[in-house]
Formats: sequence, C-alpha cells, structure tokens
Amino acid sequence: MIRSPLSRLALFALAAALAAPVLAQEKVLNIYSARHYQTDEALYGDFTKATGIRINRVDTDDAGVVNRLKSEGAASPADVVLLVDAARLWRAEVDGLFQPVRSKVLEERIPAQFRSRDEGQGSAWFGFSTRARMIVYDKSRVKASDVDQYEKLALPVNKGLVCTRSGSHPYNLSLFGAMLEHLGPQKTEAWLQGVVANMARAPKGGDTDQIRAVASGECGVALTNSYYFARLMRSKKPEDRDLVEKVGVIFPNQADRGTHVNVAGAAVARHAKHREAAVQFLEYLSGAQAQEYFANGNNEWPVVPDTALGNPALKALGSFKSETVPISVVGMNQTRVQQILDRVGYK
Repeated sequence: MIRSPLSRLALFALAAALAAPVLAQEKVLNIYSARHYQTDEALYGDFTKATGIRINRVDTDDAGVVNRLKSEGAASPADVVLLVDAARLWRAEVDGLFQPVRSKVLEERIPAQFRSRDEGQGSAWFGFSTRARMIVYDKSRVKASDVDQYEKLALPVNKGLVCTRSGSHPYNLSLFGAMLEHLGPQKTEAWLQGVVANMARAPKGGDTDQIRAVASGECGVALTNSYYFARLMRSKKPEDRDLVEKVGVIFPNQADRGTHVNVAGAAVARHAKHREAAVQFLEYLSGAQAQEYFANGNNEWPVVPDTALGNPALKALGSFKSETVPISVVGMNQTRVQQILDRVGYK
C-alpha cells in the first residue's frame, strides 16, 4: 500500500503522541551539592532504587553552589540544594535561594533546633547531620582542665599555644556566632582578642592540619570538627593512628551549656521544577537508613533522635552534651561576628 507524505506525517505525529507519556513518566531530581563524601553515593543510589527517581547531580563547594543558583535565577534546573554549614544555609535563605517546605514527616523527625525558623509557611532548610566543634590538645604539655571550655582558649596559660584555621571560615564563624549568643558582643570580642593574642602561628590550613600541628608540637591546642578526628581514628594508615594517640580530645563546656554543634543540611531550591520529588528526597534524608549513612559513612551524628550508631569512632568518642542555641540564630550572627573578627585582627 502506498502512503502519501501527509499520511506518513500523521503516523509520525501519532507515534510521537504515544511516546510522549512514556517520556513524561521519567522522574528526575536535580541536586546541587557541596557534600563531597564518597559514602553519600549510597544515599543517592538507594533513593533511586526506592522511588524510581533518577538523580542528576552538580558537585562544587558551597560558594560555587550559591553563585550558580544566583547566576541561573529562575532558569536554574536545581531542585535540591545540599550545603554543609549553618552560616551558609542561613545566607542562602536570606538571599532568597530556597522555598519554604511544610512537611509533617520533617517536622516530626527533625528537631526544631536543627531547621530554619518557620515563619508560617514552613522551614526554608533542614539539618540532617551534625558535627561537634571539638578541642584537641597536646597531652604532653597541656592540661585538659586548661582547655575544657572554649573561653579558656583566651587564658594566659595558653599563650603561644592556640592554632585554628581562618577565623572567617564558616566552621569558625558558626562557633563564634554561638559564642556571641552566649556571651554577648562585648565579652565575645574580648574573648576573640584573647584567642588572637594566644596564637602559636597565623591561622592557616584545614581542620586536619590543626590536628597534625598539635601532634607535631607546633601547636598546643586547636579547634577541629569532630568528623575530621573520627576519620583519623578509623584510618588504616599507621601515621593517622599515631596522630590520634598523640593528642587529647575534649567536648568543651560539658559542665555548663554544652559543646557547639553545626549541621549539614538541605533545602528545596526556589525555582525547583520537581518540587514533589525534592520534598520526597528531604523526607528520605530524615529516614533511618539515610541517617545511619551519615553516621557510619561520614562520621557525622544523625539529627533524628534514637538513630542506631554502628560507627566505632563515634562510639569511642562517647556521648556528650550539646548546646541548644538554634542553628538558624547562629547563622544570623555571622555578619556581626565578621565585624568583630576584623576589629581584633583574627584573619
């Protein structure tokens, strides 16, 4: 049978119409992530297996994620944004890069302390794992009782011993934002001035570098996030295990307000094209399986209470009292903190 060009065109149109629902059924989720932990791959894979939603991911640092969202504007394909610090989450919220989410699942599982303020429409972001800002010290020349509070880093006894990474790094900005909430502006400024006066060297490097500097004797005491130390504890490299043996570790302020904790969190992007899948992914991150991945895969504490811990390093570090300052407030304080840092010369 001979078909005219018009009938062939009609057949093509029919085939396309039949194929369209198939294409429409493909479910995708676009994630912009500042998390660079290999163990997170299992998180994404299991979500896809459970839901059939394919994940496309863009990996960069926090600043790169934020800058990309700003430059793309309404054309951004991002559905979910993953960031690793309260100050960064708060800044992105203020910049209007997130949309509020109302979810009974998230509100029941994520303590209010670990999510942004709900202004009536839901929270803009949710924390899914925490890390403590610990103090490590040289056991051969520093007494634990001289460094068991953040405030003691500014005491004369620690003159020439203190090491940190940049004061303007978000991990420190968040700690200092919490200190501002506890002490007020005048006492916080005096404390930071004392910390600067006690420096063994100018701030540099990352948290693992601070641990190494204490172990080598360059520094007597330093600040580090807990997961860096736990990573060394679990390392199979003898040199890493030696570092752990040489230094002591403290959860500060256990006799009073508790240790500062920070969060890694997620939000639904302002211009998300797949909002339903994005909320589903956030709810998945609050589930037992994902919470255990955070603990066992990247040495972070889960935010959901009663999550089973199978991580030997976290078990060895033991339980501790954490402060209860809302993480959103810590983020809000970062601008004032940076002004104080500039005044006291904390680079």
